[in-house]
Amino acid sequence: MRFMTTSDKPEHAAETTDAAAHTGVAAQNWATAAADPQYRAAVVDLMGALAYGELAAFERLAEDAKLAPTLADKAELAKMASAEFHHFERLRDRLTEIGAEPTAAMEPFVAALDGFHRQTAPSDWLEGLVKAYVGDSIASDFYREVATRLDADTRSLVLAVLDDTGHAGFAVERVRAAIDADPRVGGRLALWARRLMGEALSQSQRVVAERDALSTMLVGGVADGFDLAEVGRMFSQITEAHTKRMAALGLAA
Repeated sequence: MRFMTTSDKPEHAAETTDAAAHTGVAAQNWATAAADPQYRAAVVDLMGALAYGELAAFERLAEDAKLAPTLADKAELAKMASAEFHHFERLRDRLTEIGAEPTAAMEPFVAALDGFHRQTAPSDWLEGLVKAYVGDSIASDFYREVATRLDADTRSLVLAVLDDTGHAGFAVERVRAAIDADPRVGGRLALWARRLMGEALSQSQRVVAERDALSTMLVGGVADGFDLAEVGRMFSQITEAHTKRMAALGLAA
């Protein structure tokens, strides 16, 4: 799932992107790669999932702004929400450019993403910050991994919409300050973050399993797809990144 961007992407991401950039589909442009209909279907699915994730992030940030304790915090979240909506527009426009209907591309992912948000609705301001920083970053890590197997044009767009909107530093600063003021807050937020981790991974796996083109891309058979060993490595690295984010927040993984 794609909901919020952060800047603390896994250290391996840039390396794997560079390594894959000169071989197979990763060395091709969209026009060449899209000649494979299964690859095209996988990319439409991927961008549909991302587009709805960005739209959901915009909506949620607008809601979270209502819980902001200060006007300055409210303004910061409004600015981030605007950035997420701009990302949505870029994905929507790209889907149209390649001949896909944006709403139809997003529709298969609405139930899963909305379900995730219902199951992980934050009860207060701090839980909302942790959800955006920790929970949504898992999805960003996943999409960066997938991006290493995409054609150059699609890869460039995907990585651009995963750019940090400023939320990472904002969340770390506010959460650390809250824990310093009341250390008991740390235990509650650590439990919340563990729940988010489990829910995010489960939902991501379910979404991929239900979309044949995406699952084929991940386990091989489309372009330079991951094999099963690589899928295991990917989720292991996502877990490691989660542990680092928890540490940045001052929480135990």
